[in-house]
Amino acid sequence: MVAKKPRIVIIGAGMAGLTAANKLYTTVGFKDSFELTLVEGGSRIGGRINTSEFGGDQIEMGATWIHGIGGSPVHKIAQEIGALESEKPWECMDGSSEDPTRFTTVAEGGLELDGTALVEPVSGLFKKLMDYAQGKLVEEGDDSANESLNYSQIAEKALKTCIEVNGGVGRVSVGSYLRQGLKLYWALKGQEDGEVKGYENWTRKLLEDGVFRVFENIQRTYTSADDLLTLDFAAENEYRMCWGEEITIAKGYLSIIESLASVLPPGLVQLGRKVRQIEWLPVTTAREKSDMANGYGNTSSTPVKLHFCDGTTMVADHVIVTVSLGVLKAGVQDDGSGMFNPPLPCFKTEAISRLGFGVVNKLFLQLSQNYDRKCQNFQSFPFLQMVFHRGDSELRQEKVPWWMRKTASMFPIYENSNVLLSWFAGKEALELESLKEEQIISGVSSAISSFLPKPFYKKGNPTSPPELLLLSNGNVSSADKFEVKVTKVLKTQWGNDPLFMGSYSYVAVGSSGDDLDRMAEPLPSISSQESTVSPPLQILFAGEATHRTHYSTTHGAYFSGIREANRLLQHYHCAGV
Repeated sequence: MVAKKPRIVIIGAGMAGLTAANKLYTTVGFKDSFELTLVEGGSRIGGRINTSEFGGDQIEMGATWIHGIGGSPVHKIAQEIGALESEKPWECMDGSSEDPTRFTTVAEGGLELDGTALVEPVSGLFKKLMDYAQGKLVEEGDDSANESLNYSQIAEKALKTCIEVNGGVGRVSVGSYLRQGLKLYWALKGQEDGEVKGYENWTRKLLEDGVFRVFENIQRTYTSADDLLTLDFAAENEYRMCWGEEITIAKGYLSIIESLASVLPPGLVQLGRKVRQIEWLPVTTAREKSDMANGYGNTSSTPVKLHFCDGTTMVADHVIVTVSLGVLKAGVQDDGSGMFNPPLPCFKTEAISRLGFGVVNKLFLQLSQNYDRKCQNFQSFPFLQMVFHRGDSELRQEKVPWWMRKTASMFPIYENSNVLLSWFAGKEALELESLKEEQIISGVSSAISSFLPKPFYKKGNPTSPPELLLLSNGNVSSADKFEVKVTKVLKTQWGNDPLFMGSYSYVAVGSSGDDLDRMAEPLPSISSQESTVSPPLQILFAGEATHRTHYSTTHGAYFSGIREANRLLQHYHCAGV
């Protein structure tokens, strides 16, 4: 009699799922000893990686950056397959959007801010506060305008105050710490608030607060936290980046996914197979086993049974679940109607509940132009950093919609591209998903006009004529004018996509890195098998939200896929693990 091969099913064809499948399938002897299937609820592979095209340029609808090339498996794969070079233009190919010197900071009303006097001191403060939170060395005395300020002491005192107010470091948020740091900065500067010459109704404190909010809103898109008051302070010190520069992938992030999938034979990956419920056998004592046959649960020799939305089923010995934390949050029900039957144990559901999972969306805007972008006289849209009045301020321009007011910037995806990009997080990102194209064009145009309301002269070569930017309705009479007219938009919609229900995870106040470790624990664990009859490792968990130090990243998802593949290979004593 031929022994039954253990069957492994992976749910989700994103980075974690395909990495696990690649690792398992390419392990020596695996194909002869196991059955492997990967099921994906959508119509494509990639998950939250989705390379596309807009306005003639390659863009990323999901993951965009390799966050540090040193030690990054994503960068290693990109190098091996030649994905880091391309003759065609791609999003952020020249690194301009990551160069702070390229940005022009403008306050609502069309007032360009003095970088040295107003922007750099505040951006420097923000960076040093975040460096301290992340356990990095805070350098002192490099702010020529405020050499007497001790940034390390500001950060230490800000944290101490927050701990006293909140009753412990575990209750301190990044948002409260940052705001306390800004208050201390103002107090130590000892500078009186008042009008700043040339800045109309903006006072110095309003301008500095506005610039600080720009960087808070950038941090919202980095973390996916709608409000930084919900982002845990202590966890910042555990989060790790790969070292080296951050780059984008010339041939698209999808090239990494396609490389991982290329070793898998036809039919192993099944698209359009959305899982409705995972039926499994929880840890039971021998005394309880007889009750299982008469109650819920799968009592066959294959302990896991997948129920798909189309009514079909599939059995497995092991299932690697790589769905997003957003899907897990929606699927955790204790009445048997959720994603898991019986429900997951409390330690797992509580971790799922406590961790944060937010929404970040990208908005691409295509501009019409009165010059071809290859023309010698082409004049591009600026790399614009936007300082808005607060949404409840009487000084705000009411024509600007609320969902634009926490957008930090708007910029070409590379030098001279006619495609602009803005990032949205939280409630604003969800609102963006609900808007029609004409509403978005109207709202964006109103925002642009409030920052470039009259001829806006960019700083350039002093021997050349200044570049003139005008928001126009299309009636341009002068050949020297650049028409800023949005003609087409493309938005991502991660929040309302039922396959993702958000973008990426963060450690929320009340949670901790321990919860990320709990997310990674398999069910049942091998250690719990001494006096039980339930087969071990029925359900394993992978994905960015299961990695303690690299959550929210593609390389974190990759590492988690390798981890769970190795867990199964080690369980079966496979060689080469």
